[in-house]
Amino acid sequence: MGVMPVGKLLANMAIPMVISMLVQAMYNVVDSYFVAKISTDALTAISLAYPIQMLMIAVAIGTSVGMNSYMSRKLGEGNTEAASKGASNGLCLLLLSAIVFTIFGFVITPFFRLFTDDPQLIEMGVDYLEICMVFGLGVFIQIGCERILQSMGKTGLSMVTQLVGAVVNIILDPLMIFGIGPFPEMGVAGAAYATVIGQWVGMLMALALVFFKEHEVKISFKNFRLCGETVREIYRVGIPSIVMQSIGSIMNVGMNAIFSRILMSNAGVATFGVYFKVQSIVFMPLFGVTNASMSIFAYNYGARNRLRFKKAWKMTLCVTAIIMSIGTLLFQLFPQQIVSLFDSEGNITAEGIAAFRIISLHFPIAAASITISVTFQAIGHGIKSMFMSILRQLGVLLPAALVLALVFKSVESVWWCFVIAEFSAVTFGIISLTKIWRHEIEPMPDGAAV
Repeated sequence: MGVMPVGKLLANMAIPMVISMLVQAMYNVVDSYFVAKISTDALTAISLAYPIQMLMIAVAIGTSVGMNSYMSRKLGEGNTEAASKGASNGLCLLLLSAIVFTIFGFVITPFFRLFTDDPQLIEMGVDYLEICMVFGLGVFIQIGCERILQSMGKTGLSMVTQLVGAVVNIILDPLMIFGIGPFPEMGVAGAAYATVIGQWVGMLMALALVFFKEHEVKISFKNFRLCGETVREIYRVGIPSIVMQSIGSIMNVGMNAIFSRILMSNAGVATFGVYFKVQSIVFMPLFGVTNASMSIFAYNYGARNRLRFKKAWKMTLCVTAIIMSIGTLLFQLFPQQIVSLFDSEGNITAEGIAAFRIISLHFPIAAASITISVTFQAIGHGIKSMFMSILRQLGVLLPAALVLALVFKSVESVWWCFVIAEFSAVTFGIISLTKIWRHEIEPMPDGAAV
């Protein structure tokens, strides 16, 4: 962290994270691609279901982040017994969370009635989401085991479990949706089964790596009895992470409500669902780079090495700006080709072209926003980072979307809310970081920049 050339260090840390995050993004992109071949209504139904899937992942990731943090601290102290107890308690909490979602999966119909009165949409949405929730244990335990492996420095193993699960999902999707080979034609239910089977395969592989390979952390069933102090320590970090991860889910619910209930546009819901999943392929490399750089920022801030900190920061901003500019260019030049992959009936292509071209204008600004946000996290200003996330995805975005929908009464006008929200967030970020930079970064000793 303190001696390897910054560029090499950033590449070594970022590339595995980028691959891992792209694999996660592919689950939902592949589902949407094949479901779109059924009908636009089917695509709309799984778009309405997506916020609940995001919420499940938010709870799984947040709890696992808390478990990872607890385990890493205990391993750093040399207390492997406490780290083992943290892993066992964390898996137990994930199991309980999965059970809660399983129960709600049996009574999910009212959720879809918030957005539509169309019985066919409701039926397809329930068919899809009920399967994903009832059999959702796979995603909870897979993510938990991946974090256990990461806490012990086994990032390569955790990436393998994700890749295997994604490959299984991609193979099974067309077979189970359209009834190819030994499988009956199951439509949207087939997409759900392909997803959960992929997650369960990933889970079983991750469990095997955690339980049967030799590690300093030993998972013991006797430690599955919850310890109040351990649970508090896990959730002390985990709950804020769950809240942050849930922001995207809440934003999706709000946008779906605006399209379906105010603008009465199922095409708007489907278009937003396609955009949100496709944009993840652009944003995941950005998140991989910024997650890696956050550790570099934090280390060199703690080491009081100003030159190395500044070099890492400028390099991160440059790399993220290039990534997002490429994303903008692709969305500006090829929106029809991208949207047509998800539009077998020709119902959302016009909306999709407008959406991709308008929303992608904020991508380069997002590079600056997110780089600034992770800088706040790295140097101990987490509240400012959280405030920026809320501005970007809730505080400005949803009110702007609502006003645009009510004033202009068109789906196309609503897409500008993303640009407005991003400008608001980056303005706050630049003003705040300028003050912090002057008082905290510039006074640090030069150190050595390599």
